[in-house]
Amino acid sequence: MNFRLPADFTLSLLKRHSVPTIRQKQVAELVRRNFSTILLEQGRYIFDDALVTVTEVQMSPDLLLAKIYLSIYNTENKQAVLLQMEDQHQELRQYLGRRMRKQVRRIPDMAFYIDDTLDEMERVDKLFKRLEADKQMGAGQSGLEEE
Repeated sequence: MNFRLPADFTLSLLKRHSVPTIRQKQVAELVRRNFSTILLEQGRYIFDDALVTVTEVQMSPDLLLAKIYLSIYNTENKQAVLLQMEDQHQELRQYLGRRMRKQVRRIPDMAFYIDDTLDEMERVDKLFKRLEADKQMGAGQSGLEEE
C-alpha cells in the first residue's frame, strides 16, 4: 500500500506556515521600535491611564500588514483599550509613516491583537503557589523534598 500526497500539498503547507525572511524581521523590529515610541508619546491621549506595550510585531510576506501584539495593564477592560486604538488607527498609521518614511517604501497597515502571555503566566504561577500552600503538589514535584 503506497500512499502519496499531491505535489502541491506540501507546497501549500510551506506557504501557510512560512518562516519570516530577514527583511520581514528587520521591518517588524523597525515597526516595533517606532510604534513603541509613538505609544509613549501619544498613548495617554488615546487610552488614559492604561499602560500599553508592544510585545511583538509580525509582518506579512509583502510587508504591507503589521500584526502588532500589545500587552495592556492597569485596566480591567483590555478590549476597550483595543477598540480605542482601532478608532485612532489612521492617526497612529500617520505617526508611524512620519517616523518610518525614509526607511521603507510603503507604510504597512496595522492590525492590533492583545498579547495575554504574561497574564497567563501570572495566573499559572498563582495556581502553583496555591497548590503548594495547600500541600497538594506532592513531595517529589515541589522540589522541597525532605531527606
